[in-house]
Amino acid sequence: MQQYIYLITGLMASGKTATAQELAERLDKAVHLHGDIFRKMIVSGREDMRENPPKEALEQLYLRYQLTADTAKQYFDHGFSVVIQDNYYGPALEHMLEFLEGYPVQVVVLCPDMDTICTREQLRGKKGYAGYMLELLYRAFMDETPRIGLWLNNSSLSPEETVDQILEFFGEARK
Repeated sequence: MQQYIYLITGLMASGKTATAQELAERLDKAVHLHGDIFRKMIVSGREDMRENPPKEALEQLYLRYQLTADTAKQYFDHGFSVVIQDNYYGPALEHMLEFLEGYPVQVVVLCPDMDTICTREQLRGKKGYAGYMLELLYRAFMDETPRIGLWLNNSSLSPEETVDQILEFFGEARK
């Protein structure tokens, strides 16, 4: 398999974590990089994203993107394929791709339907939509995120089936 940086995005509860982990496990030499890990490293003074975020929250978000990209490039330069997962909404996706310029990036946008996101959100151990109107966020994500790479409605797909489609789309399905 060829070495790539796979960038997986989508709304919270869209299946990014399970899909990214499954994809990394299928690649020959790979790292699963959770962009959110950099947010969690901030011990004090963290400003989490919310509707109408303060300037500091946006600065921390873009710092997180930069750190994710820098880390991904280091792993890539040392022979690893990298599977990045995070929320890159609207123009943030292109911004992240600018950070990764010069590297072979395969973009995957997971976009299950609203009912699936609501069900998955109820079943998972964490709540990601505090302070957000899910319907408005969903519509904004779908309308404002650039149509780059593979857009995959994984509402009825398992993580394994989702990865099968990703690898097939990018011509990396095992023969």
